[in-house]
Amino acid sequence: MKTILLIEDNDFIRENTAEILEMTGYNVITAENGKVGIEKALETKPDLVVCDIMMPVLDGYGVLHIFNQNPQLSGVPFIFLTAKTERNDLRRGMELGADDYLTKPFDSSELLSAIAGRLNRFQHLKPEYDLHANGLDEFLHDAQKTGSLTALSADRKPHTIPRKQIVYAEGDEATRLYFVQSGRVKTSKTTAAGKELITGLYQAGDFFGYKALLEGTAHHDSAVAVEDSVLLYIPADDFTQLVMRNPEVSQQFVRLLAGRVREQEDLLLDMAYNSLRKRVADTLLRLHEQQRTLNPDDPQIQLSRDDMAALIGTAPESLSRTLSEFRQDGIIELTNKFIRVQQPEKLRRTNW
Repeated sequence: MKTILLIEDNDFIRENTAEILEMTGYNVITAENGKVGIEKALETKPDLVVCDIMMPVLDGYGVLHIFNQNPQLSGVPFIFLTAKTERNDLRRGMELGADDYLTKPFDSSELLSAIAGRLNRFQHLKPEYDLHANGLDEFLHDAQKTGSLTALSADRKPHTIPRKQIVYAEGDEATRLYFVQSGRVKTSKTTAAGKELITGLYQAGDFFGYKALLEGTAHHDSAVAVEDSVLLYIPADDFTQLVMRNPEVSQQFVRLLAGRVREQEDLLLDMAYNSLRKRVADTLLRLHEQQRTLNPDDPQIQLSRDDMAALIGTAPESLSRTLSEFRQDGIIELTNKFIRVQQPEKLRRTNW
């Protein structure tokens, strides 16, 4: 049962409207002014608010402003009721983020239709978004509507990053989230001895740079384009809205962000406990699967030996010896430009 918060200072209108809503099957919480309405909303978060504008103590604009600023209440669908019909009042309400606007006197059917429309629209996002096929823009568009995230940036211009260009350096301020539209980007740290350790390898459909945003710190690693890449930038303010403002949007967004978490955990476990041959085999399988999503007909692994060694956590010479052994066993095809996995099942089955 959906809960509706009805804020109206006129006793007659409040009682009659509440009765109609309850007869329709809604759970109704009533408040006689904006201040009381905020207090009740904090006690029980409503699924939708119907609010008068002209009220004592705190008017409807003030109520909506507090809802927008409070993380516990932001994103709740909001319908204004008012006897005022001036155009500037309508515009002000919509600019503040109201979802609908009914003028008194209104028909019961008009109110119920507006409520049903808002609830249906805000009910859910799509269960999945294909980030390889314009899914990010689709998700952000739906998030903007579903969560009343009206301030989300509309301009998400692609940024071309040439190979070897630094996206951000360790210690830089975290100002945005990055999305790989095409190409590949590596994140890495440099040890005290000057050795590079790759902490992540991101390709089309992946997000990166969000750990520092979540922690509110500078970047703990550096990001560099492994090949010519195209990135989309999501400003830090937009990132905060997506994570904080609406529970449904934030849950979906976290699912999109977390797509690589298990892979990173597996990589750390491999580096800590497995032999070099096992680590190389697992890395080849991961890269092979990634390339299959981009090029199913010929999933070539194109990564420099230095980068692959840094990803595995070994010396390039040790990696080269292991790759040569795999080639001799017929498991991989090895050239100066690419690696092609020819027997993935053998890599999975063999006890290294």
